[in-house]
Amino acid sequence: MEELKRHNERGVEGLSPEDVLHKWWGYDSFRPVQRDIIDSILAGRDTLALMPTGGGKSLTYQVPALMLEGICIVVTPLIALMKDQVDQLRRRGISAVAVHSGLDSRRIDIALDNCTYGDVKLLYIAPERLATEAFRVRLRRMKVSLIAVDEAHCISQWGYDFRPSYLRIAQIREYLPDTPVLALTASATKLVAEDIMHHLRFGSKNILRTSFARPNLSYVVRSVDDKPQHLFHILRNVEGSGIIYMRTREGCEQLAARLQQEGISANFYHAGLPSVERGLRQDDWREGRIRIMVATNAFGMGIDKADVRLVIHYSMCDSLEAYYQEAGRAGRDGERSYAVLLVDSKDSERITKLFDAEYPPIADIKRIYELVCNYLQIAIGDGEGATLQFNIYDFCFDTHLSHTKVVNALKILEYNNLVTLLDEQDNPAKLMFCCSRDSLYKLNAGGNDMDSMLYAILRLYNGVFTHFRTIDELYIATAANLSAERVHELLRMLWRMHVIRYIPASHSPMILFNSERLPTNDIYIAPETYHQRHRLAEERFRSMLHYATTTDECRSKVIEEYFGSESSEPCGVCDVCRARKALKFDSEQLDNQILSLVASASLSVKEVVDRMSINSNIVVQRIDYLLREGEILVTESGKLKIIE
Repeated sequence: MEELKRHNERGVEGLSPEDVLHKWWGYDSFRPVQRDIIDSILAGRDTLALMPTGGGKSLTYQVPALMLEGICIVVTPLIALMKDQVDQLRRRGISAVAVHSGLDSRRIDIALDNCTYGDVKLLYIAPERLATEAFRVRLRRMKVSLIAVDEAHCISQWGYDFRPSYLRIAQIREYLPDTPVLALTASATKLVAEDIMHHLRFGSKNILRTSFARPNLSYVVRSVDDKPQHLFHILRNVEGSGIIYMRTREGCEQLAARLQQEGISANFYHAGLPSVERGLRQDDWREGRIRIMVATNAFGMGIDKADVRLVIHYSMCDSLEAYYQEAGRAGRDGERSYAVLLVDSKDSERITKLFDAEYPPIADIKRIYELVCNYLQIAIGDGEGATLQFNIYDFCFDTHLSHTKVVNALKILEYNNLVTLLDEQDNPAKLMFCCSRDSLYKLNAGGNDMDSMLYAILRLYNGVFTHFRTIDELYIATAANLSAERVHELLRMLWRMHVIRYIPASHSPMILFNSERLPTNDIYIAPETYHQRHRLAEERFRSMLHYATTTDECRSKVIEEYFGSESSEPCGVCDVCRARKALKFDSEQLDNQILSLVASASLSVKEVVDRMSINSNIVVQRIDYLLREGEILVTESGKLKIIE
């Protein structure tokens, strides 16, 4: 073991962690705890790293990945983060690939084969892909140096964002018993941290944490009746780029329109936008062409923008974990930034109603499962492993159910490992020919372009006359020497002529069936996924409510203590700390005025009060303070006198 440790400390190319950091990233030193985490991994130890948003989590697995022989598997649920990380690594000359449900089977096979037989150093993979046979077969042939689990709190059923698909991560450890695991999260309470290490089968407990304090980030809570006007005031007085978080898509669109009317550069972002449009808006904001992004929580994960000066929560979060993650996207460059929470008297009532909606009656959950299976034409006993496109809005319209109720019922079914509702994503185009191969030769449409496209399709895809095949229109366009727009036009022409059955690429959620369809009466909803989670969710919200309503506790201190810090200090820059400083300054000023009056004339308490243009109770309190401190005394004649 000691020999292995010494070997790992210099890496396969004889490079130290600092050498790797400088060679590929251009930095000379690590941030606090980053090097400790890397050393722990190089020593072969399972490690749980608790690091705040923007703390440099990715380097703690990317650096060891380049030092160790083999490939690092990075498990993350965030497709946007995968793409962003892979693009950044490739620009640095580091071989990385991503595998997720948004790719067709051909691309997934190519990516996994490259990981098995090529020189790929980092494989980013969505947790639901871990159970597929395509991955399991390749995994047995891969030389895996490290398993990194991002957003590791998702593995804990006591966490605010539990995802049952994360429980599959422990299964791959059976194939890789000697490979260390690095679990990373920016938000884990003591209970959640213990649960993470348990589910990931840590050989021994090993937690490394950085402080959750953000000295440059000023936390502010404003209780207001008119949120829009207060928001406009903030945006006009704080310069720089910002994010405004809201709960609903409609709210984002409406608020962005109001900001534009006020002359503020803004746009909106949510998961309902096509991925191309989301990417364009993300780029506009990142490059400074848009100042303010009004967004749901779909925005922000994995976005590398260090100079965000302002994060405003227009709606209260239902947990401090979620709030800390999102607020922490401000000020990652270390400069003064602000995290502002706007609250009104109805926020608590709204979130209480949301909690009730998150846990519909168990009978309703079972009924929704039955309706979803019928909608997707899944028979009892069938469906295990199937991933099907699920137009949730169409389903809700057909069944007369609310979108919120359906989503929350599916979440509870997911907690019980029956189905997984995957995020909205790009679903590739599919086609199947409705005619014989000979009939194609008689086509008289589209000219030479049509001939070139058909030839490319027949050369690239087998089985298109017997069943639907996933196709890549850009790949076809390249092979046929046509534009992607022209290929799309020709395919629609063939569809209208009933030559093909064609499903264009789309953007919608998918449902993964984790098990075969069960008879409704056989569905079991475990108490820990329903009653206990409901109770914990309420406890998390009470902590959020305490943060939002306290007037005498440092807000940073409240957050740090929530995450288990035992040595937190007042930050000095939140609204509570600033108010305390102002009060102290005013008190000192008032004390000096009282002492000046007493020194210039022989006055009684009443005479001092009468000469001060301040509330009499406050003046009396300060006189009492000065008496206790021995600054003044009361003479036998009832006059105040300074003690020399």
